[in-house]
Amino acid sequence: TMSSENTLDDEDTFKILIATDIHLGYLEKDAIRGNDSYNTLDEILKCAKTNEVDFILLGGDLFHENKPSRRCLHNCITMLRKYCMGDTPIQFDIVSDQTVNFNTSKFPWVNYQDENLNISIPAFSIHGNHDDPTGAEGLCALDLLSASGLLNHFGHSQSVESIEISPILMQKGNTKLALFGLGSIPDERLYRMFVNNQVTMLRPKEDQDEWFNLFAIHQNRSKHGPTNYIPEQFLDDFLDLVVWGHEHECLITPSRNEQQLFYVIQPGSSVATSLSPGEATKKHIGLLRVKGRKMNLQKIPLKTVRQFFIQDVVLGDYPDLFTPDTPQVTKKVENLCYAKVTEMLEEAERERLGCPLTPEKPLIRLRVDYSGGFDTFHTSRFSQKFVERVANPKDIIHFLRRREQKEDNKDEVNVDYGSLLKTTAAEGLRVEDLVKQYFAATEQTVQLSLLTEHGMGKALQEFVDKDEKDAIEELITYQLEKTQCHLQARAVTTEQDIDTEVRRFRDSKKNTTEEDNEIKEVSNDAHEPEPLSGLMCDTVCALYFQGDQQSQSSPCGAGQRAGRLSSHFVPLSSAFQASSQRSSRTSDEASLMTTPRYTAC
Repeated sequence: TMSSENTLDDEDTFKILIATDIHLGYLEKDAIRGNDSYNTLDEILKCAKTNEVDFILLGGDLFHENKPSRRCLHNCITMLRKYCMGDTPIQFDIVSDQTVNFNTSKFPWVNYQDENLNISIPAFSIHGNHDDPTGAEGLCALDLLSASGLLNHFGHSQSVESIEISPILMQKGNTKLALFGLGSIPDERLYRMFVNNQVTMLRPKEDQDEWFNLFAIHQNRSKHGPTNYIPEQFLDDFLDLVVWGHEHECLITPSRNEQQLFYVIQPGSSVATSLSPGEATKKHIGLLRVKGRKMNLQKIPLKTVRQFFIQDVVLGDYPDLFTPDTPQVTKKVENLCYAKVTEMLEEAERERLGCPLTPEKPLIRLRVDYSGGFDTFHTSRFSQKFVERVANPKDIIHFLRRREQKEDNKDEVNVDYGSLLKTTAAEGLRVEDLVKQYFAATEQTVQLSLLTEHGMGKALQEFVDKDEKDAIEELITYQLEKTQCHLQARAVTTEQDIDTEVRRFRDSKKNTTEEDNEIKEVSNDAHEPEPLSGLMCDTVCALYFQGDQQSQSSPCGAGQRAGRLSSHFVPLSSAFQASSQRSSRTSDEASLMTTPRYTAC
């Protein structure tokens, strides 16, 4: 329950500093904004030390990049060492089995209990979608900090079959706190696991009603699709407080879920990573006090965060000033935008008075809806007027217009790209979502026949977000081998039967745990691709894309035809027939056909 009065700081009261989505290293090469994330982390850790908290709880995305730069890691390690190490004694005990709580670490115990370390403020963190584990060993940047003893990484689930969340049980005086954590998992997979009752939250057997249950999660909270989020109703009703990471809008005041009867806080990000309205909300962190089953949350505004102001202007709302037919209308529109930006800069200057820690140059975004026949003006020339006053001179103005439904063009694939690339939401789109939406809107003639949309989307996401250069090649190679083995086991020989069986095999794995297993395994092995044998080389090159099939040199040098990059592998049957006829050449080649390089998870 919420405590109306400030809980006294005594030997029974936990004091916890809560922050999420710090995105360390965001735009670190930017001349103006490069130090923003580092300055704010320094402020957060200094706040923890000043308030003499028992521990720090981070809700994911401590790092912006999956593979942080050397500078980023150095700054993080330096600050954690500066603020979290020292002689101050720790006032609480951990009474759970730590080999379960920290099961992915080579040192499965909390850092302050390590005899070789001197920790004054332990920090606990789950991983987010930016700094999530990758590679064959499932490591992330947080594991580097954990191995060095600076941070405790928890909530890492390694199974895609089922999830058991075992809490870290802490006790301070008479107060018992159960800290649950679940690092970021693809939302659709986790949604399906909740629906199938494959997510279990373990509770202590004794005195269950005496524990304050705190849960840190890093998933979509707002609905981005039918299953691309986690409804609060999925979470267990015995929880007292949920710390929700990933959403960047700061909604840190506890909100009560009347159905499940727990409270939710959404601290939001501590640095604006997109120029969207949610990021314009003032940034805060939370100081949580827990005594018995009662809690109190103190909001602490962050002073080092760069100011961000955003406004929307609809040109059609100013008929008294101009219409599309007004002489020199573009110049008048530009003057209006200049006035709006100047207003925001003046407001920023007023707010910054008396706040020496706040960066001098604010972020400014003016979204201009020019629907109704208006023309845009030259934004680069406009930005030059504010280059010394704003932190983002290159993207102050963002033109958009309400999309009008156009007639179908019969010569092109009928895809409503406007619905896929809505101007106002483009910054929050994921590659995986775009792939799925694209194939949902395309005609049957350009559908994938070997890969699944989910698999292709994940491979592209790994390629774009995690810089895994071999992700797509590994997925194609893996699926090709799996499909070949399946066809050989079924003794399929004719062209028609091969095409039918390939599609049946592909459809049987759609949206299943087997598909998740395969995708995870391929992404793990993308770090160490093996060279293709001659047989596999020929077979991969026999796959080509449908389209204007202009002759190109194949990646393997075999000279097969490869068409313009599209979405449909054809004809599969000839590729598989050719490979099966050659499969008896040597024992090595035969073993490649029958034994896949990967084993099932």
